[in-house]
Amino acid sequence: QVQLVESGGGLVQAGGSLRLSCSASGRTLSSYPMGWFRQAPGKEREFVAAISWNGLTIYYADSVKGRFTISRDNAKNTVYLQMNSLKPEDTALYYCAAKVGILRRTTHQGAFEYDYWGQGTQVTVSS
Repeated sequence: QVQLVESGGGLVQAGGSLRLSCSASGRTLSSYPMGWFRQAPGKEREFVAAISWNGLTIYYADSVKGRFTISRDNAKNTVYLQMNSLKPEDTALYYCAAKVGILRRTTHQGAFEYDYWGQGTQVTVSS
């Protein structure tokens, strides 16, 4: 069982930056592709970014491309989401997730593809 814990959320003004972290207990994350998702009130959970186990393959949602950067440090058992140029529409509860198996181009955006989830960290961007 993989237990994921997100941190780094908070309140920031539009145009500001935050860095989210996702750490694990119980198992090493180094063999898992990882993803970040977000869910705003009244909306469905949506894909933000994903990274392969070795960091060589990365995907982003179009809405965050050029502003967000996903990375991982397997030695620290941590995955990051650097968020720059934040907009009010980025306000959401942000979740990290771990996937058993291979990160696939055709399915990486589906929440159903991921097997373990954290509890989420709130990001609020004020205008």
